[in-house]
Amino acid sequence: MQKLILIGDSIRMGYQADVIRELTNLADVWAPTQNGGNSANILQHLDEWIISRSPDVVHINCGLHDLKKDFDTGEPAIPLNQYESNLRALLGRILAETDCTVIWATTTPVNEIWHHERKGFDRLEADVAAYNGVALKIAADLDIPINDLFGVITDAGRDSYLTPDGVHFTHEGSALLGKAVAEFVKPHLTTPD
Repeated sequence: MQKLILIGDSIRMGYQADVIRELTNLADVWAPTQNGGNSANILQHLDEWIISRSPDVVHINCGLHDLKKDFDTGEPAIPLNQYESNLRALLGRILAETDCTVIWATTTPVNEIWHHERKGFDRLEADVAAYNGVALKIAADLDIPINDLFGVITDAGRDSYLTPDGVHFTHEGSALLGKAVAEFVKPHLTTPD
């Protein structure tokens, strides 16, 4: 059976049970028990979470923790140029040190007004677009397939699936994402002859 690794933040934690259920007979799915956090954290755990596990497919995303902006300073947790270099480093290493297929998932949309009212920091829609733009360019440069989870939620009606915090998803939203991830990954799970 093929080995699939899911790497991502709390959004991934929300949809992974649905992915596991959808791919029951096709893949052995593994994900870290903790939140993947930002790109620096994933880079720090790269050997433990991915390289040492010799996966067949890795479905990965990060961005929501990178683009968090402090209310007082307006500074992001990981500036855009650092995000770019972190992604180039982590994706480059996965490609160089494993034989797996890497799939990049876009960062899901936010409702910045709801978020601002309920969280102690901001996540802005313009930043989601900017960070996704950088990630898409890197994925294109490295010939990595892109699972557009941003588009999945946007097309389905963002605010219908977001919880009141403006960033996490309802059970239905997570199920929608899980199905989208499973469907996108399936063609990459080849069974040896």
